[in-house]
Amino acid sequence: MSTEWRRYSLNGETMGTRYTALFYALAEPDIPAISHALASAVARVDQQMSTWKADSELNRLNNAPLQEWIALPEELTTVLSAALRVSQQSGGAFDIAVGDLVDAWGFGPGELSITEPVFDGLPTPTRRSTCAALVVDSQRNQVRKQAPLNLNLNGIAKGFGVDELARCLDRFGITRYLVGIDGEMRARGSKPDGQPWVVAMEKPRRGVREVMGVMELSDAAIATSGDYRHWVDVRGQSYAHTMNPATGAPLCNPLAAVTVVSTSCMLADAWATALMVLGETQGPRLAQERGMDALFVVRDGLQFKEISIVGGQLQAQVQTR
Repeated sequence: MSTEWRRYSLNGETMGTRYTALFYALAEPDIPAISHALASAVARVDQQMSTWKADSELNRLNNAPLQEWIALPEELTTVLSAALRVSQQSGGAFDIAVGDLVDAWGFGPGELSITEPVFDGLPTPTRRSTCAALVVDSQRNQVRKQAPLNLNLNGIAKGFGVDELARCLDRFGITRYLVGIDGEMRARGSKPDGQPWVVAMEKPRRGVREVMGVMELSDAAIATSGDYRHWVDVRGQSYAHTMNPATGAPLCNPLAAVTVVSTSCMLADAWATALMVLGETQGPRLAQERGMDALFVVRDGLQFKEISIVGGQLQAQVQTR
């Protein structure tokens, strides 16, 4: 066996973006097998949880009749169970039953774009408790809808996909890696020199790519929710692609981005969305109550204010340009 660590990098397309896997190994790994396993892992998640694929398992559930148990893959029931837990723990701020809103505002797979006439005709949806309307039996991997629901997993599926990439490398005995899908990342171990993995934090400015800072990771996952990638402007007001279940409309608050560090990327992804919805006051408060690691970036005129929560403790607030 070689005593020298070698660096490997694999990537491919998934979920409308790209996945990456950067890892080190001593023994010569079976790169074709690892590459195939990684691609298969994210393809399986996409096929199960995409709203953009008409034949996805999620869309099959969306179209299923009420009060009927629907058998689903274990991965999908795992994500649905986690989504309901985060929904309860966030007071409903994280809600996967927002597919109707996502579609109505033109962020879904349809061709709709928001213009002033469309804006005037948008209905005000009647919100319901997803936790009460969706029953998940994780033991039998089956789900029952007790009320009409249009489920959308965009706020959690990508994070789960990252976790699947990590589990894939674990099965091959890889112990030093950084995997990611777009901005959601998960790290195991450290680099061979003992240094942690370094992840760049993007400044939440629309239309430009600029690094705001870096985050060091080791045996942790990170995910960011923000308003600077996908949005619509109507009548001088900007609306982000993330939906607020309480208002039945897209987010419209001073938060530009929320980054969460957690044990799994699935949870980091869901909580970043939940805290983004809660806003610049309630979000940091809940992060402190739950002992979380989170970074809130608040727009303050032309500047940004950073609110950092580490282990549930509020750190000094920083003003940046």
